[in-house]
Amino acid sequence: MRSIRSLAAAAAALSLLAACSDEPTTSPTAPPPNAPAAGQLDVTFDRAAAEFDVPASVLKAIGYVETRWQMVQGAEEFPGQPVASGIMALKGAQLERGAALARVSAEAAKTQPEANVRAAAALLAAYADELKLNRSDVAAWAPAVARYSGIADADGQAAYVHRDVYAAINEGVVGRGPLGGVVASILPAPVSADFPLPPTALAAGPDYAAAIWRPSPNYNARPTGSIGDPAMIIIHTCEGSYTSCWSWLTNSSSGVSAHYVVNESGSEISQLVRESDRAWHIGATYDCSLNSSVECWRNGYSSNHFTVGIEHGGYASQTSFPVGQIDASAKLSCDITQGQAIPRDRYHILAHGQLQPYNRTDPGPNWPWTDYMNRINSYCGGGTSTGIIVDSNNTNNNSTVARYEVSANWATGSSAGYYGTGYNYASTQALSDPATFWFYLPAAATKTVDAWWVAGTNRSASAPFIAYNASGAEVGRVSVNQQANGGKWNAIGTWNFSAGWNKIQLSRWTTTGYVVIADAVRIR
Repeated sequence: MRSIRSLAAAAAALSLLAACSDEPTTSPTAPPPNAPAAGQLDVTFDRAAAEFDVPASVLKAIGYVETRWQMVQGAEEFPGQPVASGIMALKGAQLERGAALARVSAEAAKTQPEANVRAAAALLAAYADELKLNRSDVAAWAPAVARYSGIADADGQAAYVHRDVYAAINEGVVGRGPLGGVVASILPAPVSADFPLPPTALAAGPDYAAAIWRPSPNYNARPTGSIGDPAMIIIHTCEGSYTSCWSWLTNSSSGVSAHYVVNESGSEISQLVRESDRAWHIGATYDCSLNSSVECWRNGYSSNHFTVGIEHGGYASQTSFPVGQIDASAKLSCDITQGQAIPRDRYHILAHGQLQPYNRTDPGPNWPWTDYMNRINSYCGGGTSTGIIVDSNNTNNNSTVARYEVSANWATGSSAGYYGTGYNYASTQALSDPATFWFYLPAAATKTVDAWWVAGTNRSASAPFIAYNASGAEVGRVSVNQQANGGKWNAIGTWNFSAGWNKIQLSRWTTTGYVVIADAVRIR
């Protein structure tokens, strides 16, 4: 290990590193009761490193990679995986052994920062003895670091060693607490880990080019029909580090997966399953009572059928999330909503714990939902959905740009495949009694209009949609076959609209003996 040769040099290095410090975190909250005071964690690390003859840089770097030096209490995210505890994310038998070696109770190792760090240092020291490592050589500790990770596959171990732990040692880190004070730091020191390198030639994600393609075998085909169309995004936390997360989700024996995993800094995203396929990321059937009674026709179906899952390195119990991670995830969610025509609102971008509350809490109470949604909308051009969506239930509409009107002659329907919270239908007759979808444009524009309906044999094969500009002039009309193509968006026309409140009307005036379905329209 290279040393700083003077106090002055050390101070200068720390000052320079602080300028390039670990990025600030979002949604800072008061630290948990057992969190170390600002500046004290460095002392804790140094004492434990000296006591068990472990390089302080290795001990600190593992803690940083695992928890960003936060005192976490992990929760179950993946069946069969033990939960992580403390700054060092000790788990299961690993925690028990480390606590015994450090002569502290397992409970103390879970809940007390100093005991947790000492248990981790003692465990690493035991690994060093078993592996017969040269303790004075930081590079030689790499196999012990790989063992500590708990990762089974070679590629995951190599990534954890080189891209995570030793990258932190080489680049240096300054960690700051909620109030901005330095919690701990690693001075940069060039070290080449004595461990096989990870693969460098990795393909781009098939759906998101900014992602790395790490295909998981744990997926199957989505069901056919509207229930299998991606309609929601589920936000998860891994309850562990990014690398351990994607490694587990690509392990055939785990039986779980997700479509994407976002690392803690936002510098890397892995795609594991194609969006068109069904990942195994949520163990709950859909219950619309947990989601403001939105899309109740999905009740009883597996939520995996129609969701895209995004895992995030980190924990539901952490007090804040790095800005880089939130920003990278928001860009990804924007891309998914655009590609899959998913509305950008809190009914369609959801927490894992919201839909599976009986045994999951992720991404936790400190996930910055307002900031996250604002970033998604900003990256997608400011809209709250893929264009303006006008639903047949005004409670789902943004009243500043969308509203719906229908007479009492239209009945309410709830057959499977509807958008939002149901639809209206009425018999076809030679009379003027339309359902009207209003939408506001700040300036004149040419827009494509999509419509959503629930198909059926009693639907009109010539349902008339008529488009009007803000002055009330008709700008286009089309007849569509509502006996087919239900449960999805169907382009019905591209027309020139004016500034102000334009409208699309679904008329009942067509061949009698059928019904027309007024469900939702989208303006894009």
